[in-house]
Amino acid sequence: MTDEPITPPDRRLAAWRIFLRAHARVVRELEQELQADQGMALTDYDVLVQLAAAEERRLRMSELADRLLLSRSGVTRLVDRLVADGLVERVVCEDDRRGQWASLTETGLARLRQASPTHLAGVARHFLDRFSPDELPALERMLSRVAAER
Repeated sequence: MTDEPITPPDRRLAAWRIFLRAHARVVRELEQELQADQGMALTDYDVLVQLAAAEERRLRMSELADRLLLSRSGVTRLVDRLVADGLVERVVCEDDRRGQWASLTETGLARLRQASPTHLAGVARHFLDRFSPDELPALERMLSRVAAER
């Protein structure tokens, strides 16, 4: 028995593997820096960013879960922690009493503003600066095909 693959290597799989490694490395670096410099988890930062960008700085819990690519139960636990920290509040939907909004508080907005320089510097250092200005539009086009919902 040999150690050779059963089928010839697929160059597309090499691209897939390098994408996974790059994503994991960048996320790990961003998480470590945000935690060390700001005492904040990257997932918490992402919630604050999503809420800050939303109309009226609030999102229904289900919409927040979709934007974060998390389960609804995962978002519930995450929001519960941010509520306890005073960064987010839950607001009952007026038109659907069963539904709830996650709403960014003024404290949450201030905390986001405080943490953003650390995060954005890391995004530049670990991702954007690895490409020339001429390469970025092509990279954006290629990745947008993957990120697009079907």
